[in-house]
Amino acid sequence: MARHELEIVISPDGVVEVEVKGAKGKKCLEYLEVFNSIGTVKDKRLTGEYYAPESEVSITSQTRTRFTN
Repeated sequence: MARHELEIVISPDGVVEVEVKGAKGKKCLEYLEVFNSIGTVKDKRLTGEYYAPESEVSITSQTRTRFTN
């Protein structure tokens, strides 16, 4: 399971900035829902992780060889 982190910065004037790290796709927005109940979102910037696939894809290749006498 991937590790997700929240980086929270509170400026001296009370502005709160939150960055979600490690959550791919729309999953990151779920973490921010808790902050919507505290205040008003004034700006939202989506990072490259937002556009990344939510789950990793694994590709496996198999080859079968059959020998006959």
